[in-house]
Amino acid sequence: MAILKRTVFFVSDGTGLTVEALGHSLLTQFEDVEFKQIRIPFLDSADKAHEAVARINAQSELDGIRPIVFTTLVNDELAKIVHLADAYSLSYFETFLAPLEAELGLTSCHRVGRSHGTAETSDYKKRIESINYTLAHDDGVTDRDLEEADVILVAVSRCGKTPTSLYLAMQFGLKAANYPLIPEDFDRGHLPGTLDKHRSKLFGLTIQPERLSQIREERRSGSKYASLANCRYEIAEAEKMMRREGIRWLDSSTKSIEEISTTILQELNLR
Repeated sequence: MAILKRTVFFVSDGTGLTVEALGHSLLTQFEDVEFKQIRIPFLDSADKAHEAVARINAQSELDGIRPIVFTTLVNDELAKIVHLADAYSLSYFETFLAPLEAELGLTSCHRVGRSHGTAETSDYKKRIESINYTLAHDDGVTDRDLEEADVILVAVSRCGKTPTSLYLAMQFGLKAANYPLIPEDFDRGHLPGTLDKHRSKLFGLTIQPERLSQIREERRSGSKYASLANCRYEIAEAEKMMRREGIRWLDSSTKSIEEISTTILQELNLR
């Protein structure tokens, strides 16, 4: 069966990250379709709207099938222009905002950028502080100020500690440190003292040895570090340590960063 290919545009008067996330949540339900994804951010004038229409129409002619367009355009006039394109258009605001106005008996403010307004200033500052903390505590670089951490991820190298830590910091404003488990830890037979006293904050990641070997081969091809035998040893020892120390953990082999992070939030009861 041939893979169906479709082009998808995410059009927004802001960064486009919100509409892209919303669109992705729908597109991931279609496993047999290959989506070419294009983001058009900061569409805030009629000229830009017409340029977007021309771009969408050109893609439609090139593909021989109309693109799919997701929009979060607050300005009704700009939205009308974009929806003239030869495409199947889905407007987040038309779909959800109008029914919500009817339910609440109120008219929305229709202001651009409300999802990232000044009301979030304190949250924004908290996220920046968390990102700085997380970067400073990546891969066991320092064990200073671990008492400030909301979560400390532990795992062998290349299990996804760093991207998960950064996602927790950027998305949820959590201070996430991470620490690599290395052969010296296995030989010693217990957690480093700096981690032992923060046991309640620890969460472990593991991965299938075959997947780990594949990932490490891309980084250091042909090395003992990447060999399947070594990966099997490290994973087995890490899981043995986490079971012995009572550390909650999950297998990251087939999970997205979003899924891993959500599990961590639930397991550690983080807000």
